[in-house]
Amino acid sequence: MVEPIALREQFELIIGIYKRDTVGKTLVEFLKEDWTLFGRLDLAHAKELLSDILDDGEIVRAKFNPVTERTAKGLADWTNLRIELMHSNRYFPTTNLDFEDLRDLLPHLLLDQADLSQKWYRARIQASEAAIAAAEMGAPPPKLASHGRANPAGIPYLYVASTPDTAISEVRPHGGDFVSVAEIELSPDLKIVDLRHPRKTVSPFMLPDSQAVAKMCEDVQFLERLGEELTRPILPKSAAFDYIPSQFLCEFAKKCGFDGVMYRSSVDGGVNLAVFDPSKGKVLSVSAHSISRVMVQFQVYKAT
Repeated sequence: MVEPIALREQFELIIGIYKRDTVGKTLVEFLKEDWTLFGRLDLAHAKELLSDILDDGEIVRAKFNPVTERTAKGLADWTNLRIELMHSNRYFPTTNLDFEDLRDLLPHLLLDQADLSQKWYRARIQASEAAIAAAEMGAPPPKLASHGRANPAGIPYLYVASTPDTAISEVRPHGGDFVSVAEIELSPDLKIVDLRHPRKTVSPFMLPDSQAVAKMCEDVQFLERLGEELTRPILPKSAAFDYIPSQFLCEFAKKCGFDGVMYRSSVDGGVNLAVFDPSKGKVLSVSAHSISRVMVQFQVYKAT
């Protein structure tokens, strides 16, 4: 525990990217939205805490706006690149994305080793009631590897999930199906890009000055968009080209020396991990499961 005012210098670095204005938002609102600071504290208690940190009861009531206009250039460039990759130029795109900047951004999303569980799960639908052999529960051989959310066709990655429920949900079984679930142990010291919640992962307190903080505030929107690329639901009929942007992103992460990418499941509340080198995972055991019921959630988006 520390006295709030001991954090004053660190917070002054961050609030330096905002300026007082006649209209706008309070500092607490910006800090919550831009950096997810103050956790679950409501606005009133967050303002009280920030007031203690800055030793200024008036500043938390004032209105602010960003010092510099946020252009979201990286976000716009990615939007153009993904469209080009899917529908125009796949191997030699002309859209100018700042790859050096992206290379510098990815280390900010490096998963802490303490948060990487060694036990993960992988599921496959069985052809019969007999469980699938452990030797067949890893990644498929290159000739049988179809395109996936992270891998291009012919380049197998090891897809694993944080829980058996998530692993089973990812193979989209029907009621009456039999599913084998393998418990998989990953190699230690994997370098994983964590794209689950970039805004929560990136810390402005690790940056050297207000200029770097302002740039990261803009870049984090771009990183969030990349995380959404790996999470958004994809229809099977359009997967062949809809997966291409996320495959491109994962190939770039691999080129930058990372071992895999972690992302939120699009069909379950769990977490998925795509490991670029399938040999980094070892099957420990396999259990067979019978699917008794499949739940479907829906919402009306158009009525006539």
